[in-house]
Amino acid sequence: MTVRSFAIALIVAAATGMPAFAPADSGTVVEHAAARPPALLSETGLYADLTTRRIARDNLPFAPQYPLWTDGAAKSRWIHIPGGAAIDARDTDRWRFPVGTKLWKEFAFNGRIVETRFLWRATPQQWVFATYVWNDQQTDAALAPSTGLRSHYRIADGVIYAIPSDAECHACHNAADSPVLGFTALQLSDDRDPLAPHAQPLTETSLTIRRLNDLSLLEPRRTDLERNPPRIRARSPRERAALGYFVGNCSSCHNAEGPVAALGLNLQHAENDPNEPGLVTTVDVAGSYVTPGSTPETSRRVAPGSPESSAIVYRMSSRRPMSQMPPLGTAIVDTEALDLIRAWIAEDLPRQEHVRSRSR
Repeated sequence: MTVRSFAIALIVAAATGMPAFAPADSGTVVEHAAARPPALLSETGLYADLTTRRIARDNLPFAPQYPLWTDGAAKSRWIHIPGGAAIDARDTDRWRFPVGTKLWKEFAFNGRIVETRFLWRATPQQWVFATYVWNDQQTDAALAPSTGLRSHYRIADGVIYAIPSDAECHACHNAADSPVLGFTALQLSDDRDPLAPHAQPLTETSLTIRRLNDLSLLEPRRTDLERNPPRIRARSPRERAALGYFVGNCSSCHNAEGPVAALGLNLQHAENDPNEPGLVTTVDVAGSYVTPGSTPETSRRVAPGSPESSAIVYRMSSRRPMSQMPPLGTAIVDTEALDLIRAWIAEDLPRQEHVRSRSR
């Protein structure tokens, strides 16, 4: 079994509630590939000086406005676009990255860096994934085993942070249209959502669409996205933030093209779609997962006016392996986001004219 096929099995199992199966072998980050990730983080080109943690000048910081929840980890992110190259931004919703693109995401708890994830477009056909685990001295990070580390770092009473396996990385990154998550027109919009959970404030050097244009990193130059910044279509500020949270935390799997597209749950934002899929496919819509206490006929993904009857709320609140959402990368419930989503559902949400039938 390949890493990709096992990753798809993880996604389908989590979305449908059916058990996944174990891989015959753990595979490698990219099978049959010439390019390999370096053995040490210090060899990836992130730092100009690792001793002082000074980032190389051509690695640019960014902060998505709807960040992924990872049990309260403090995160830092950087992208490297090779000199003279630019992102193909002709399709607003499908940015294409040049060969040589590198991205890093650092995870820290209580001021201690635990891991740094690395994504590198090594060739036109190949993206290399790697996770680096920091040593106790915080002087460098070594490539993690392909199977991950199940018990790595204690982040709370009874909660041990795990380093993901290759298959788990692919489960999210290969289910979306692009393996690059969090670096999109919506995520880098200059019109930032003030209610977005866990959003980091922008700094003078943070990348937004305006700054990408100024640095000539978008081809063609997208000044239209400065005049009309990408934005979630919503009827209230709370709804905008709730749907944005789904984009950042759920849409890599729940979209119109990935392995679980047949479920009909699409939480991905599209600038060229006049409707917001996160509304159309959730509010008053029956799904394959039946909320406990409901029947298949009455269960809804989002039950208007009833947060506790909504499957989305139940699954976000759960940390049981067969019901929790997201299924990977979190052991602690995101209470801030849950409060937001409960409050949104409690608003006067209009019911759909026709309730969609349950997906298979």
